[in-house]
Amino acid sequence: MLVADSDSLALACDSLARLPRFALDTEFVRERTYAAELALVQLGGAERVHLVDPLAGADLAPLVELLGNPGRTKVLHAGRQDLEVLLPLTGAPAAPVLDTQVAAALLGMPAQIGYGDLVNRELGVALAKGQARTDWSRRPLSPAQLEYAADDVRYLLPLAERLEERLAARGRLAWLAEECAALADPQLYRVDPEAAWQRFKGIESLPPPEQLRLRALARWREARAQRRNLPRAWVLADDAAREIARVAPRDVAAIKSLRVMPDGAVDKLGGEILDALAQAARDSADGLVQRLEGRPTPEEQARAKRLTEELRRVAQAVEIAPEVLATQRDLKKLARGERDVASLRGWRREVIGAALLRAL
Repeated sequence: MLVADSDSLALACDSLARLPRFALDTEFVRERTYAAELALVQLGGAERVHLVDPLAGADLAPLVELLGNPGRTKVLHAGRQDLEVLLPLTGAPAAPVLDTQVAAALLGMPAQIGYGDLVNRELGVALAKGQARTDWSRRPLSPAQLEYAADDVRYLLPLAERLEERLAARGRLAWLAEECAALADPQLYRVDPEAAWQRFKGIESLPPPEQLRLRALARWREARAQRRNLPRAWVLADDAAREIARVAPRDVAAIKSLRVMPDGAVDKLGGEILDALAQAARDSADGLVQRLEGRPTPEEQARAKRLTEELRRVAQAVEIAPEVLATQRDLKKLARGERDVASLRGWRREVIGAALLRAL
């Protein structure tokens, strides 16, 4: 069932290139590396599924050409991660795409609905489970693994067609097009070490000196993880980074006393951690999350409450989960007077943005 040689891959890609759209999914491993390692590419046409083995040594140029073809729509489910995994191969995000998870959310289903649940709900098919945690880099792949991988694309085209019909009936196809077009932005898939600290939750509650230390530690960790191709947590766990940023230890012994890292890891990395903390003391405060001094004002709290109530009202009226329309972070920013939020752009501005501005 695997497409493992150059000739077979060229034939498969040629047949799919004749279709206006095809289904796409990937399997990968990333437990031991910073970057995900592509292990399988599933391609589905109207009648046939092709399971491409990128580890078999075949010439992948036809696959790269197919994925980069701007005249062929790639149908995925929760496709952002797949596009990221394919990026080293394709060089740019595959486009255009249609994401069935996004389409489902615009119809009022849970924002993060899984593929199996969606297929069951919309097509009445119960997909087999049990292979989600498999090591896709090991060969040979079992028949059960291959069947599981094939199912991931087998139902995508009829699923997309059904969802599009329902979106068209509600006048929301333009919303889907806008959301899916955003997935072609290369910036979505780049992690700048300078911005790595923004992955931490709750940074808005930290005082500026602690933010500076966390930013410096995250920057050092990201750069080292990228350089060594290691998971971030293998360099420094999130909890350890937070505690070190909070305490600001002055020497290796003080880091060890925190008991957030094995002593051997502190012996190896302690000097670099201290260097990062020292750099934090020299860093500019530009770019830190603002308005950290004290709790939100009573006025901000009142505005946030009104915004939350308005969001719930509109979400109920249009039958879409509130978080699809606006995030809590959006509401907090609006309550503080900021306007650079997703809920004030594109289709969301008409649906929810104007109502939120009135609620202020």
